[in-house]
Amino acid sequence: MPERLYGIRHHGPGSARAVVRALEADPPDVLLIEGPPEADDLVRWVVDEGLQPPVALLGYAVDDPGRAAFWPFAVFSPEWQAISWAVRHEVPVRFFDLPYAYRIAPDPEVAPPDEPPRRPVDPIGELAAAAGYDDPERWWEDVVEHRGVPVFEAIAEAMTAIRETAPEDPEDLVREAYMRTVLREERRRHDNIAVVCGAWHVPALARKVAVKEDTALLKGRRKGKAAITWVPWTYGRLASWSGYGAGVRSPGWYHHLFTSADEVVPRWLVDAAGVLRAEGVPTSSAHVIEATRLAETLATMRGRPLAGLAEVTEAAEAVMCDGEPLRTELISRRLVVGERLGAVPDEMPAVPLARDLAAQQRSVRLKPEATERTVDLDLRRDTDLRRSRLLHRLRTLDVPWGERTARRSTGTFREEWRILWQPEFAVRLVEGSMWGTTVVAAATARVVQRARAASTLAEVTALVETCLLADLAEAYPAVLAALDTRAALDADVHHLMAAVPALARTLRYGDVRRTDVAGLATVTAGLLGRICAGLPSAAGSLSDAAAKQLRDGMDGVHQAVGLLADERLRELWLTTIESLATRPDLHGLPAGRLTRLLLDAGRLDAAEVRRRLRLPLTVGTPPAHGAAWVEGFLSGGALLLVHDDALLALVDDWLADIPADAFDDVLPLLRRTFGGFDAGERRAIGERVAGARPGGGQAVATVDPERAATVLPVLGALLGRELSAIPPLPTIPSLSTIPPLSTTSSEET
Repeated sequence: MPERLYGIRHHGPGSARAVVRALEADPPDVLLIEGPPEADDLVRWVVDEGLQPPVALLGYAVDDPGRAAFWPFAVFSPEWQAISWAVRHEVPVRFFDLPYAYRIAPDPEVAPPDEPPRRPVDPIGELAAAAGYDDPERWWEDVVEHRGVPVFEAIAEAMTAIRETAPEDPEDLVREAYMRTVLREERRRHDNIAVVCGAWHVPALARKVAVKEDTALLKGRRKGKAAITWVPWTYGRLASWSGYGAGVRSPGWYHHLFTSADEVVPRWLVDAAGVLRAEGVPTSSAHVIEATRLAETLATMRGRPLAGLAEVTEAAEAVMCDGEPLRTELISRRLVVGERLGAVPDEMPAVPLARDLAAQQRSVRLKPEATERTVDLDLRRDTDLRRSRLLHRLRTLDVPWGERTARRSTGTFREEWRILWQPEFAVRLVEGSMWGTTVVAAATARVVQRARAASTLAEVTALVETCLLADLAEAYPAVLAALDTRAALDADVHHLMAAVPALARTLRYGDVRRTDVAGLATVTAGLLGRICAGLPSAAGSLSDAAAKQLRDGMDGVHQAVGLLADERLRELWLTTIESLATRPDLHGLPAGRLTRLLLDAGRLDAAEVRRRLRLPLTVGTPPAHGAAWVEGFLSGGALLLVHDDALLALVDDWLADIPADAFDDVLPLLRRTFGGFDAGERRAIGERVAGARPGGGQAVATVDPERAATVLPVLGALLGRELSAIPPLPTIPSLSTIPPLSTTSSEET
C-alpha cells in the first residue's frame, strides 16, 4: 500500500492532534519524520521524564562547533507528538531529511551564495490570501486549529497547486531528493509507512521521480563530521520574530490551545487576569466574564467559528487593561509568547564542559531560566562568591549568562547581576569545550590565550581584572608576564594611564574575593613611575581633544593612587602634578583640573587657589583658555559645590571679586561650565548661595533704581500708561524663611 503523507504546519497544535488521530486510526509499521538522520539514536529520549519541551536538536560540526543548527520542538509540535506516539507504541522512528553532515561540508565546486537559500513563497500565506485572509495564522486557526479535523488531503492538493507556479528553492530540491531515496528504501522493508513532514514537501514526495534524477542531485556531495544532541529551548526563541523560520508568533497561545480541551477563551482570560494581578492591577472575575463575552461577540461579528487570539487580545485590552498598551504588552510577553524554558535529562549526551556547568549550577543553586531576573550577591557569603566567580568565568567563554548592573552603593562586598539564559549558549559551550573540560579550566586557558595574543596594554590590564573577578589563579603568571612585556614596549603615556585604574582595583579589592595578587604591586608601581616620568612631555602643545583625554587619564590615575593606599606612590604622583600645574604653556583644561585635585588633596590652600582662579581672567588671556581652565576646575563638581561649604565659598568669593567691567567677559565662560550641570544641580547651587538651606540666614534682595528705570519706557508702552518712578520694594526673604503651603482647601489657598 502507498505511504500516507501527513503534511503539517510546524508547531501547529491542530496539526498535532490530527496527526495523532490518524496514527491511532491506522498504526504504521514505520514512521518517517522530517529532521536530521543523525538524531535517530536520540528518539528514545522523547518519552524520558527529564526531557521536557520546548527542546531542540542541536547539530554542530565537530571540527568547527560555531557552525551549528537547531531543530526546535514544542509539546504542540506535530513531529513531537508523532514521535512520542511511536515510541510509546514501539513503532520504529526514522528522521529522513538531508543529513546535517552534508550541510556542514559544502560542495567546493559550487560557490556559496551570498545569502542562505530562502523559500520563494509562503505557502500558508498563499492559501490564506486565496481564502480572503490578510493574516496567514488566522486562516490556519480557522481552517485547522479550531475545527480539529484532518485536512491532509485538502492541504496536499492546495500545496500542489501552489508549487506548480512557484519557483523552486535549490536547497529544497536536494532535500526532497534525499527524502525520496529514504522512502524507496523503506518501501522495500515495510508495507505500511507514515510520513510526517512540512506541508510544502508533500507534492514532491507524492510525485513519481526517476531514481537517476535524485541520484544526480545528490551525486558528489561531501560529508563533514557532525554531532547532535538535545538542548533546552524557549518559547521566546520559538516565536517567528526571534529568527526561527518555521516558528510561530504566539507559541504561548498555541500551547494553551493544545493543552486546553474545552473552555479555551475563559481559561486564557483567567490566566491573563493572574498576570495582571501579579503586577498589582486589580482584576476581578467580573472582568473575565465581560472579556469572554466581548471576545465571543467579536468572533461572531467577524464570522469566525471561535474566538481567536486577535479577539481575546482586543477583549482583554478593552475590559481588563483599561486600554493601557503596557498592560496588553505584559500579557503578550507572559502568555502569548510565553517564558517557558525546556529541560534535558542529566544523562543526556553532552560535551564535558556543559556537564560541568550543569553540576556547578546545581552546586551554587543558580537555575538557568528563560525569564530575566536580578540577583544580588554578597561576596562575604561563600555561595554568592562562587556564583559571582561562575558568572565571570562564563563571560570569558563568551557565555554572557549574567550582566553586571551598576549599583548605587559603592561598597565592594556586593554585586548585582541581571541573568537570563539563552538557548544559543549551548553552542557557545560546545565552542568553549576546545579550551577545557571544566568551566575553570576552559576559562583559564582562554584568558592565557588572550594574554599571549594581546597587542595592546589595555587588553592585558582588562585580563588582570578578569583573573581577579573569576578567580583564575593559574592564569595569573601568564597574564602578569604579558602585562610586564606590553608595559615595557608601550611608551604611550595615555595607554599607561588607562592601565593603572584596573590594576589598582585588583590590588585594592583582591582580599575581598580571597584572591592572591602577589607580584601585581611591583608591576603597578613600575607603571606609575613611568607615567610620572613621561607626563610632563605628554602635556605640551595639546589640542582640545587631547587635553580632554589627558584630563580623563589623570583623573583615573588620581583615583587609582587613592585606592593603592601607598604613601610613597601618592607622594610621587602629587609632586608630579604639582609641578605640572604651574607650567604656563599647559592647556587650560588640565591646568584647572590639576589645581582642583591639589586642593582636594590638601596641597593648596584657599588663598593660592583663589589667586590661580584670577589668572585666567587677566588681560591678554585668550577667552578659550579661561573657559577651559574654569571648566577643568569645576568639572564633575556640581554635587561637591552643593555639599562642600569650603569649595562653594571659594568659588563664590572668586565670583564676587570679579570687577563689574570684566564680568560681561567672564559670563560666557561661566555659562559654558555651569551649562554642563543638571538643572537640579544648578538650582541647588543657587539656593545654597542664596542661603536657602536649613539653618541658613536671611537673604536680602537689593534693587538698583537707576538700572531698573531703564525698562520703564518699554514697560509703560506695554501697560498703556506713563511710568516715571520705581516704588521701594520690601525685603525679600530667602526660600528657607518662607513657610510651607498648608494642605487646606483650594479656596483657602
